[in-house]
Amino acid sequence: MTATKAKILDAASDLFLEGGVRALSVRAISARAGQSTIGIYSHFQGKQGVLDALYIEGFERVGAAMAAAEGATPRARVMDAIRRYLDTAEAHEAHYRLIFGEATEGYTPSPEAETVGAEAFKGCVRVVSALLPADAPLRRRQDVAMQIWAMVHGYVSLKHHAVSGLVDMSDWKSRALDGIAVLVDAIAAKAATD
Repeated sequence: MTATKAKILDAASDLFLEGGVRALSVRAISARAGQSTIGIYSHFQGKQGVLDALYIEGFERVGAAMAAAEGATPRARVMDAIRRYLDTAEAHEAHYRLIFGEATEGYTPSPEAETVGAEAFKGCVRVVSALLPADAPLRRRQDVAMQIWAMVHGYVSLKHHAVSGLVDMSDWKSRALDGIAVLVDAIAAKAATD
């Protein structure tokens, strides 16, 4: 990605955090990025292209975080993937909020963007499948991935929303990892008895 494209996407991320999709006009993005509106159109074909680029970049970051997971055991790899996911969600809050549909009235991801999102979910399924028997059906692997992803997403959403003003969230990731570990252990224990 060129430095100009990165600058445009950084500006769009900042604007999105400030006001959602409504804050993202080509004019506002160009002003924040110090670029001409023509530059926005030439690099991204307008607002939809900027949003798609952020959406794709967001899911690519989530997917890469999970794919980079390490660990000597399936449980350790899953927990490392979750930790990396939480780190990514925190470091790239605007992307995360966009890919999970927060304040996205007026934006529908392109087919290409939806494909990247689907690939990220497949990556999640691959990571968590290690907790299950090798012959576990796809439906079971997807269900387990959804259970884990829903819990992880719940913690991230709580961090991003008003509850963070009601509860001390300074150690939210370690608390999230503790809670999610209970689910991971329960999934592994059930798989061992199936």
